[in-house]
This record gives sequence, C-alpha cells and structure tokens, in this order.
Amino acid sequence: MELEGRGAGGVAGGPAAGPGRSPGESALLDGWLQRGVGRGASGGEAGACRPPVRQDQDSGPDYEALPAGATVTTHMVAGAVAGILEHCVMYPVDCVKTRMQSLQPDPAARYRNVLEALWRIIRTEGLWRPMRGLNVTATGAGPAHALYFACYEKLKKTLSDVIHPGGNSHIANGAAGCVATLLHDAAMNPVEVVKQRMQMYNSPYHRVTDCVRAVWQNEGAGAFYRSYTTQLTMNVPFQAIHFMTYEFLQEHFNPQRRYNPSSHVLSGACAGAVAAAATTPLDVCKTLLNTQESLALNSNLTGHITGMASAFRTVYQVGGVTAYFRGVQARVIYQIPSTAIAWSVYEFFKYLITKRQEEWRAGK
Repeated sequence: MELEGRGAGGVAGGPAAGPGRSPGESALLDGWLQRGVGRGASGGEAGACRPPVRQDQDSGPDYEALPAGATVTTHMVAGAVAGILEHCVMYPVDCVKTRMQSLQPDPAARYRNVLEALWRIIRTEGLWRPMRGLNVTATGAGPAHALYFACYEKLKKTLSDVIHPGGNSHIANGAAGCVATLLHDAAMNPVEVVKQRMQMYNSPYHRVTDCVRAVWQNEGAGAFYRSYTTQLTMNVPFQAIHFMTYEFLQEHFNPQRRYNPSSHVLSGACAGAVAAAATTPLDVCKTLLNTQESLALNSNLTGHITGMASAFRTVYQVGGVTAYFRGVQARVIYQIPSTAIAWSVYEFFKYLITKRQEEWRAGK
C-alpha cells in the first residue's frame, strides 16, 4: 500500500520514516500509521494520523459491502425503479401471455406465437389495447419491488453470515427470495387481478376503477386475494430458483461482485428463463383464478374456482395435461428480458446511489 504525506523526520515522535529504513521497520510503521495511533516517549496518545490511501481509479466502490455501502433506502429506491421499468417495458408481452393461457379462448383470440398475437391485437383492437391496465401495474410495482429487494438484501446478508460467514450461501439466497416474495405478492396480488381481467379478450372493463368496482360489488373483497395462495405456491419456488440461479451465475461471471452491466443482464436473463419454464403450470392456474373465465367456469360445479386444488382440477378437465403449459413460450419470452431489465436497472441504481453516498461521506 502506498501512503502519501510521509515526512523524513517521522510522525509524532515515532521512528524515522526516512528512505534508509529496513523492510521490517517500514511494515511496522505502515501498520502503525493505518491504526492512526502513535505513542511518544512519554507513552501518551499522539492522536489519529491516518493519511489518505491512494486507490486505483479504475476500481469502483465495493457496492456489495453491506451495510456500510448501501442502506435499506438505497435498496428500496433501486428496487422500485427496477420494478416499474420491468413491468412497463414488457407489459405488451404480459398481455399476450395472459391471453395465451386462456383455457377456452374465443376463436378470434387463438394465437400461434407472441408476434402474431401482438400484431392481431393491435390490428383488430387498436394500438393501445395491449397497454390496457398498465397504470395500475406501474402503481403497484413500485412499492411491491421496493419491499421485495430491500427484504431480499437484508435477509441474504443476515442468513449468509449465519450459514456461511464471510461467504455466499445459496441456501441463504433462496430463503431470502422466498420471504421477500411474501411481501411482494401481498402488494401485487390485487393489482394482478385487475390487470389480468383488463387484458383478457373482449374484457368489459376500459378503466381500472370500473374493474375494481365490479369485482368488489360482484365478488367481494376476497376476490382480490383469491389467487394469493396459488401465487405464493408459484412464486416461492420461482424466486428460490431465480435468486439461486442469479447468484450462482454471478459467482462465475462476476466473482469480484463489482458493478458489471453485462454480467447482471446475462445472469438475470438466464435466471428468469429457467424459473419461468419450471413454474408455468402454476402460472396457468393463477391466471384462471384471477380471471374466472366464464367458459371454464361452466365445467366447474362450484360456480367459482376458489383454490389451487380447484384450479388444477379445472385446468385438467378443460384441456388435459398440455393445458398446464399454455403460454409457456410467451412466459419465457416475457421473463428473459423482464428479469434482465429488473436486475440491470436495480444493480445500476444501487451502484449509483451507493457511489453518491460514499462521495458525500468522503466530502464531509
């Protein structure tokens, strides 16, 4: 380590710092200076004397060093921005996914692939039709992802210190992702209900307020959380796979855990694709619970599909085993850029905010 400000006459009564020192004396004095304490001949404290350390300008701050580098507020702000951008950019594909998961779609809403679906929706229903419901999604995504990332980062650090002190634990990553999902889904589940009902073909709702009012009056407040247990059943394994895959890939692509945009994009995309493909059957059931498709309801004697078991049974009755994988192409296509955007934006804002905080502290 190279230190600035060394004088030839020593520091505060300590040994001389001249060029003729032996290597042992140099190491001793360097350690003494870094601790900031020098003892004079009388044995008293000479005070702190820690010169600034010259750093390599190419190396950025270690923004993974928690909690000194990043606060809970940092994670919440970065997470909120990432969540809003993720959902807004990929919303048209999400609309297609919802329609392709329909068990008994209208003949006019049968699509072969994502691009054809987008083209037909725009051509027959208008340019802005794939964006219907975006406003409520953006409103809910901000606080949901703020809680999600803040909880994940805190628990990841706490559990890793217990399970694997000083290192990275995949068990801790998966467990932190599962707990964070509880908070995220509690905030997002009502939003999902409204959003997916507005995305369906021939949806009677043109405004968010109309949909909320109709659901509340016709089905009660519980309808907004009818799919919550199924959502958790899907998202808990999804997030466990997602976070473990992301952290595993980061160990290989970015072992120093610096801000590295390409590694964040690649790791996020791969993690999202793997998790999405594995949990598609649960997503189909969640969509059914949210939308309560009228044609599918005709095959269900209870009138309302009220739980995961009922949803699984209805999906099988209507479409067989293959129905569990309806929309898998759209789901994977949605998740690859979605998680890539979420992680790259989140890591960027975390890095940016942390860097500004460090600069502010250094300038105080």
